[in-house]
Amino acid sequence: MSRKQKRLALIAGGMGFICAAVILVMFAFSQSVAYFYVPSDLAAAKLPPETRLRLGGLVKPGSWKRGQGMVESFEVTDTIATVPVTYTGILPDLFREGQGVVAEGRLEGTPPVFKADTVLAKHDETYMPKDVADRLKDKGVSLGGKEVIK
Repeated sequence: MSRKQKRLALIAGGMGFICAAVILVMFAFSQSVAYFYVPSDLAAAKLPPETRLRLGGLVKPGSWKRGQGMVESFEVTDTIATVPVTYTGILPDLFREGQGVVAEGRLEGTPPVFKADTVLAKHDETYMPKDVADRLKDKGVSLGGKEVIK
């Protein structure tokens, strides 16, 4: 083999390795993607079973119930639609009814119940995750005492 052929083989091998690495990274990212929905969007969406997603909105006042052990149940609403949520674990200290929340998990059963494996609560009285705030404003939900007009 000449030097030119060795160099070409080395470059081709390196490019093949880089392509394989890029394909593996893209596959890993596609497996961990969780799309964001608010309850009214989720009601209209036709999702395959066991689809991983994020659900955001407000914790419906009067809906938070503590079950046996560490099972918590509550409802997430955007004032148009409501989705029941169950979570096994310890909720964040700042989790409260009427406050913004983002839960990550899957819809299961009939009627569908959102089984959350992660729950994120806002960290102070003025903060709400941008995705949640934008979606709620699009639906005309009042945020911070100011009525949002569609």
